[in-house]
Amino acid sequence: MKIAQVTPLYEAVPPKLYGGTERVVAHLTDALVDLGHEVTLFASADAETRARLVPVRDQAIRLDPAPLKSDLAAHMTLLTEVLKRADEFDVIHFHTDMIHFPFFERYADKTITTLHGRLDLKDLPGVYERWPQFGLVSISDDQRRPLPFANWKSTVHHGMPADLYRFSAQSEGYLAFLGRISPEKRPDRAIDIATALGKKLKIAAKVDSADKTYWENVIRPMVENNPLIEFIGEIGDHQKSDFLGGAEALLFPVDWPEPFGLVMIEAMACGAPVVAFRCGSTTEVIEDGKTGLLVDTIEQAIAAAGRAHLMDREAIRAHFELRFSATAMARRYLDVYGDLLARRPFAEAPLADVVTPLRPTEDRTFAAIA
Repeated sequence: MKIAQVTPLYEAVPPKLYGGTERVVAHLTDALVDLGHEVTLFASADAETRARLVPVRDQAIRLDPAPLKSDLAAHMTLLTEVLKRADEFDVIHFHTDMIHFPFFERYADKTITTLHGRLDLKDLPGVYERWPQFGLVSISDDQRRPLPFANWKSTVHHGMPADLYRFSAQSEGYLAFLGRISPEKRPDRAIDIATALGKKLKIAAKVDSADKTYWENVIRPMVENNPLIEFIGEIGDHQKSDFLGGAEALLFPVDWPEPFGLVMIEAMACGAPVVAFRCGSTTEVIEDGKTGLLVDTIEQAIAAAGRAHLMDREAIRAHFELRFSATAMARRYLDVYGDLLARRPFAEAPLADVVTPLRPTEDRTFAAIA
């Protein structure tokens, strides 16, 4: 297949530091290339990819030092470049929310759009009612709940290369929080859990400008006044094996409809169990008692974090490889692409040319993911 992958421009592909969507696009793009498909990536020029790169901006927006930038203008340029080449592709896979809908109405039958964010926003229903012709992919079943009427084609859980992070059979005895300092991610809960247990907590997280008040007024005082807490700041992929592999458990105390939570499978790849609040996608990603522990209250979280060190780290890693590899994710998307092409005229998209057959072991992988 000739496949276009269209990513947001906020982070590099993959991100240099924090970033979820662009990281997933990087893993998916390379996995599709490895499976023998002709993939074109529309992204900023600092992308690292095995696909053909069409650079549409000199660098990703967030780490660009220019003081004045226009996110909208950058993405308008992105969409224009994709539109100019639209006839070159069998499938155009967007990861840019709904911004492309007005531009690609006549190409809707060759597009698929993965929605990566929360969908319980006031203005979203009107958009998906106005443009129902665009097929959508969710990253968890729970993510769909605010828009049950939308044109959902599949749920595809995230995946990543099995060799990206190093497995650690033994922890170093601390708890970990990785992600973003924000009210919905609840780093305050993580601090309370560690403090109640008398355990060291390492926090590797970025502070967005929108969350600086929360950091200054709520979290920073909790960090500075507690000798058990170590704030590291943002880290990149090259640091995560040590950070997550050394943890007894990853604390994922979210308090919002988390669409997926990539850090959960990053922890699993390193062998670290996840203590997660039952919220959003966590019940789909975590197998309670096998790859982590699901909780409903802070008291349950404290108890769970206290016994997480008893879990089988090798089994956690094996479960990650079965369900959340980049290849498994790519093959699930190939199913979606095949269904999309099957709805177009046969002469235009013969399935024999575009559907990749599955081996028996991969069938079992899909059953586990489903």
